[in-house]
This record gives sequence, C-alpha cells and structure tokens, in this order.
Amino acid sequence: MSLPLVLGGALAVVCVMLVALPFLHEPAPLSDALDELDGAERRALELGEQRDRALAALKELEADHRAGRIGDADYRALVGGLRRDAAAALRALDEPTEGSSKAEAKSG
Repeated sequence: MSLPLVLGGALAVVCVMLVALPFLHEPAPLSDALDELDGAERRALELGEQRDRALAALKELEADHRAGRIGDADYRALVGGLRRDAAAALRALDEPTEGSSKAEAKSG
C-alpha cells in the first residue's frame, strides 16, 4: 500500500516541476530601445504625424466653430490652410516610395 503512495507522490512532484520549469528560468533582459528606422520609414512616420496634426486641428476648428467660439470669417480664413496641409500630407503618404516602385516594376 505504501509503494503506490510513493509512486503517486513522485509523479506529482515530477508534474509540478515540469509545469514550473519555464517559470524558474531567468528571463532575458528586455531592451527599451526601438529599432532604428530607415529613411523611408522615418519619412512615412513624419508624414503620418503631420497628417494626424492637421486632421486634429481641423477637428478642433470645426468643434470651436460649431460651439460659437470662432466666428464665420475666422473659420473661413483658417479652414483652407488646414485642409491644404492635410491634403498635402495625405498625397505624400500615398506616393510610392522608391523601394516599393522598384519592387512593383519587377513584379509587374
């Protein structure tokens, strides 16, 4: 009667060790450093930020105009420039980069 008890206890210890083994290893240190971006990725990131700023400014201008904090004349004077900035950023983001146009030319 004690042999099955000992074997069951040993089996339980082995199972617990197998389950706990991944948690007992020292984790590899994580780096907070970001991967360095190449020129095209950096340009796309800058254009995306420019687009986001222009669209946020348009949204805020619309809200201020609807709330009556900005008059019609001031709204008309400001909205055109903001729309042009947003459109320019969107067009620049849609332009193919040198690397992607070369890849498309090879595949096509």
